[in-house]
Amino acid sequence: MKEINIREIPGFRIGNAQNSEGGSGCTIVICEEGACAGVSVRGGGPATRETDLLDPQKMVQQIFGLCLSGGSAYGLDAATGVMRYLEEKGIGFDVGMGIVPIVPAACLFDLIAGDFHCRPDADMGYAACVDSENWEISEDAEFEPFKGGNIGAGTGCTVGKFKGMENIMKSGLGTYAVQCGDLKIGAVVAVNSLGDIFDVDTGEEIAGMLAEDGKTFDPVSAAMWDSVLVDKNVFTGNTTISFLITNADLTKDQCNKLADMAHDGYARAIKPVHTSADGDTIFFLSKGDVKINQDALGDLGAYVMAKAIGNAVRSAETAYGFKAAKDL
Repeated sequence: MKEINIREIPGFRIGNAQNSEGGSGCTIVICEEGACAGVSVRGGGPATRETDLLDPQKMVQQIFGLCLSGGSAYGLDAATGVMRYLEEKGIGFDVGMGIVPIVPAACLFDLIAGDFHCRPDADMGYAACVDSENWEISEDAEFEPFKGGNIGAGTGCTVGKFKGMENIMKSGLGTYAVQCGDLKIGAVVAVNSLGDIFDVDTGEEIAGMLAEDGKTFDPVSAAMWDSVLVDKNVFTGNTTISFLITNADLTKDQCNKLADMAHDGYARAIKPVHTSADGDTIFFLSKGDVKINQDALGDLGAYVMAKAIGNAVRSAETAYGFKAAKDL
């Protein structure tokens, strides 16, 4: 297995748009030829769109775009811009008198960063699609790295929110991809969790709820256990949303199962995770012909996701009054 640039996975384009001053943004993936897709929602407070269509029992077998957005439920509007872009390109599900692009979406709560009234809208979703046009480059050229941090859906992301605003750390958008033989798989994740973030390889905490000194960590799990008898409202802005893309040949059933298994990556890197104050959601997209062992790919996908989560907090920059890991 070797680490690769996620841009080397064929059949997909990824783009970002954000309002850095307002503190929110969106990240999209375009699959012009259509991609098989599944989804798994584990958090208790999701904001999603078109996820029911990804049930294997539903008719639609392919999606053409996907949108991860800030702005809480307001941010679902960004997917409308992705649909507009795809319709202009003639990409979508043929309904006889025209086409309908299938664009599932998930949002995170970043309204505590920047301006509460700054939310991704249809124009921002469209702009992210335009940004994705720079994704594909000449085969003879070097692939530029896909940058994470305070961009796209990661613009206003934060972590470690159990005790309040003064203990929060800045997070962002992260990515990681690998190749095993002919198989390629990569993850893109916007990390906006209630819990702390840990390195999947070492177990070291790398971001989370800050102690009073502003330099060390105060573990969220321990704080939660201490308040187990207290009915505490922790809805202060959470949810980690992500997608995995691969060139494996998968069915809709398999994509859903693999999205479910990828939550193991959340559990390895985020503690605690899947709380009632999180809307944790993972999409799994497949476009390719590489035959795989499903369970092996599921475990690999979980590891790739956990690595991407670590990269999200390592690439973040201090902003909106929230300190980033690189500045500890």
